[in-house]
Order: sequence, then structure tokens, then C-alpha cells
Amino acid sequence: MAIDFGALFGRKNPPMIGLDISSSGIKLVELVESGRNELRLECYASEPLPRGAVVDGNIENIDQVSDAIARAWKKSGTRAKLAAMGMPPASVITKKIILPSHLSEEGLELQVETEASQYIPFALDEVRLDFDVIGPLESSPDDMEVMLAATRKEKVEDRVAVAEAAGLKPTVMDIESYAARAAINRVVRQKKTDGQILGLFQIGTNVTHMSILQDGQLIYEREQPFGGHQLTQDIVRNYGFSYEEAEIKKRTGDLPEGYQAEILEPFLENAALEITRAIQFFFTSTPYSRIDQLFLAGGCANIPGLVEMIANRTRISTSVVSPFAGMQLGPNVREKQLRAEAPAYLVACGLALRRFDQ
Repeated sequence: MAIDFGALFGRKNPPMIGLDISSSGIKLVELVESGRNELRLECYASEPLPRGAVVDGNIENIDQVSDAIARAWKKSGTRAKLAAMGMPPASVITKKIILPSHLSEEGLELQVETEASQYIPFALDEVRLDFDVIGPLESSPDDMEVMLAATRKEKVEDRVAVAEAAGLKPTVMDIESYAARAAINRVVRQKKTDGQILGLFQIGTNVTHMSILQDGQLIYEREQPFGGHQLTQDIVRNYGFSYEEAEIKKRTGDLPEGYQAEILEPFLENAALEITRAIQFFFTSTPYSRIDQLFLAGGCANIPGLVEMIANRTRISTSVVSPFAGMQLGPNVREKQLRAEAPAYLVACGLALRRFDQ
């Protein structure tokens, strides 16, 4: 599902980057085809953002964000100027609707607008609206399922503005959770998980996004206000570092003796507790009673000890997922560095995959 800003003209699959903007930073990915049904990670880069530049998915400082995008673009070495971008799930209203399958394209657009007005709590001239035909309804061949998506115009325009200020041309606007699922589904297809119920936890700076999938289809999702920000704050409080210093030391492990026992282990316990609660809530609010595998992604997924703690608490096989699994690597991609950073690029990778949409 995506909000498109016009077709990609010219040769098939022109170069396009996936550009992910989060509260902690910018992440950029370029993928290329390297053979039949094979992809290569051509380049990737990230750039941190100052605190307050992006808050709750809203861009608060256009100059700081556009400057960070420009730095990430230069650092990556890409020459692609077209960009696929993402919107935070909380800022997009999505709804499946049923419409007659015989509608013309113009009739479909009119019908979608009519239906959308029932579900969107804003005037239609204040929103960007798009829809995607899912397919015929199994129980009624004369009808079809359509997914509609709507978001406030200014939220789209802010993202377009920062990309354009950095010299890029936004071509596709997707939903971040949809992009993440596109990336994870590409990976799990290689693992032969037919029929299995898979849990994806994207542990970000402030929010953990839970998606439960079966055979590539979303069956449940939920967001929780928990993330790596809490660990950084604990480091700040205990050692008197600035927030920026604490972030760097958290990544490098350059912290005083006693950090693991006094700060890291309580954080890991809390993270495992949050994920266990989310899983229990899934069981009690749906007909499902099992999850076969858990995948961790996001900037916090590689925190030492997290996988083991979650696996022990949930009794579910747990692993960190790389969205680049099974891809070839470009000549400028350092494999060791990529292993440490890859889980944070799930959304950016999913956005970059939009280049290959038929």
C-alpha cells in the first residue's frame, strides 16, 4: 500500500533509494538487480538527528532533517535522486472496504472518496488519499477488497519538503510498517516458514512495533511506548553524560564497570517483560494461541544479551533479522559493519524494494 506521487518514467526500475526518517536519525538504502531474481545491496548509510528534530513522527526542524539527509546521501556514495519514503503508521488511517468489481477506474476513484468520507475524521481536502485493489472477494466474486489509506496533507508535505531540500525527488510515499513487512517477507520466503506464525518486533528509540504474520499476511499489529531511549536515559542519570555522549557510549560499549549488572541487565529484563506482555495480549485478544518464531529488528535489536533474554522469557525461538539476508553486497559495503547495523535498516530496505514493484 502506498501513496504514489506519479509514475516512474523512462527505463524500467530507474535508480531509487529507500529513505527512512525516524526520531533518532536518517537511514538510506540503494538496492540493484544483480541477476535473475537476485538483489545486491549497492550502498547504505545513516546519519543521526539532533534530539527534537523529529518528534512522534512529526518533522519539527526541516533544516536539521534535510541537512542530515544530504549528509547521509553523500556518505552513501549513491547517485540516485529518486526516493521512496515512509509515513509512521500512527499518522495514516487504513481501512479495507468492499466495492463492486465492475467499476471503471474513474468510478472506483469516486466510490473510494465516498467511502473514505465515512472513516476519515477530517475534510477530504485536508488529506492525501490513495487506494490499492487487493483482489476479488472469495465469498462474492462480483465484489472486490480495496485498501484505502489517508493521511493529513501537511504530514506528507513535510516529508517531501525535507527530501527536496536535500536535492532528492520523492516518488513514492509508503507506510513504514508496510515497508518493514515487505522486507521481512522477502527474508522469510528463503526460510520456508509456510504455515508458521511469525512475530516481528521492531525495537526503536521510543516505540516498539509488533507485527504478527502468517504466510506473508498481517494478522495482528500493535505499538508499545518502549525503546532504546530508556537505556540511554538510564546511562545519563547514572553517569552524568550528555544524551549524545550516552548514545555513542551505548553503541561502543565504552561504559564504566558495573554498567552491565546495574543498568543493562534491568533494561533487558524490562524489554523481555514488555515483549512477553505484548505476546500474551495477542493470545488473549485473538483466536491464536502460538507463535512459532520471533524476529527482532530496529536499532536496539543487537543489544548484547537481548535475544537470549527474550528467548528464555517467551520460550519461543528468537533471532535478530537482517533485511539484507541472501543479497549480494556491493564493493563498498563492509560486511562486518553491516552485520552490526543491518537490523536498523528494515524499513529503509523495504522502501528501497519499491524500486522493483511491477
